[in-house]
Amino acid sequence: METIFEYAQSLVYTLLGLMPSPHQRSSLEALLGLFLQAQGQAIPAHCTSKSASALSRFLNRYDWSTVGVIRATRRAMLNQVLRHLPPGMTTLKVILDLTTLPKCGKFAHLATSLPSEVGDDSATVQTDPWVRVLNGKRGLHLVMHLVMLYLVIGQWRVPWSFCIWHGKGHLSPVQLACKLLARVPKTLTHRFPVIVLADTEFGTIKFLQAVQKRQWRAVVGMPGNRQMENGKSLKQLYRTGRRGQQVRLVGMSTPLTVSWFWLKRSERKRELRFVVSTYPYSGVYLVRLGRQRWAIEGFFKTIKHRFSLHRFGQSTLLGLYRWLVLSLVAFVLAHWTHCWAKPQRLDWKAARELAQVILLPQVVWKDLLHQIRSHWDIAMQHGFEIILKPIRWDY
Repeated sequence: METIFEYAQSLVYTLLGLMPSPHQRSSLEALLGLFLQAQGQAIPAHCTSKSASALSRFLNRYDWSTVGVIRATRRAMLNQVLRHLPPGMTTLKVILDLTTLPKCGKFAHLATSLPSEVGDDSATVQTDPWVRVLNGKRGLHLVMHLVMLYLVIGQWRVPWSFCIWHGKGHLSPVQLACKLLARVPKTLTHRFPVIVLADTEFGTIKFLQAVQKRQWRAVVGMPGNRQMENGKSLKQLYRTGRRGQQVRLVGMSTPLTVSWFWLKRSERKRELRFVVSTYPYSGVYLVRLGRQRWAIEGFFKTIKHRFSLHRFGQSTLLGLYRWLVLSLVAFVLAHWTHCWAKPQRLDWKAARELAQVILLPQVVWKDLLHQIRSHWDIAMQHGFEIILKPIRWDY
């Protein structure tokens, strides 16, 4: 059986093989190395092995298959998971949430057309700008479809798919979430029980019915003012009822199990949260499942502030789209390296350093050469001379 590390190496070789020229292969290596610096500041101008203009052309102009990169990465992720399954029953958790990548400016150049979904094989394109205002923040609004599989070897993180919300007049975040449910690979759904975890924003009748239609289990946050068939709200149930009982919401034909908990917002402030399920879990276990949804919040924080998902300052939608995809690929490579090394705790800095050294040694060497040449005078000031020469191998 191939090791986790061998799968990571194989994925890198596969992606490089999709590039039509040596120049594009070196550009891909430089970009992945830039993302794997994991400092959240992956800007092309910071790259030492390629110029910012070369990376811009690679992202915005060069003809290489973005869909091919997505398919190869998905295929590798599926093979990785299926080859390293623990004994016994494993639950597939599908977590959906909405995150915002804020950007300033008008971005008139982002009004050109491009497929709106990762891996979309159809010819459908969107001609409206991607940059919108949501919750007071101007920027890209992504519905990130994150499939989470918890295995014995650790917590597998698989960012599978995302859609981009285009604002009013287009598909709503809930409609996009329902669309993304169909993207979960059947190889996994036919093999494991599926639990769909989502925030209060997705606690609609349409979303719950879409999950039930697939015979999956939904665990979704619900606002306290949601009305039940008896005319009372869920908040009133907190005062008179018990956790884990079944209720019927207005517009929902099947009963739902409800529970609640207090979420600590600050030292002096708490917020009452409700969570419902289409499966009759106990009240305590339902709260535990509801809290697991926050795993995606940690992912969003990591992918932005470690792997620079929000630093997508490109001149075209194609470049922006490719930036998001390659940022997710770098996250996957670092996570696999962490699983292979099996450290005591998850350290993204250590994981990315190890991923760079093992998977992209040529990028590390070029960065080292750049550092030596930039600080050559310091060595001379201290009486040292640095000489670089190739090694002659005698066989």
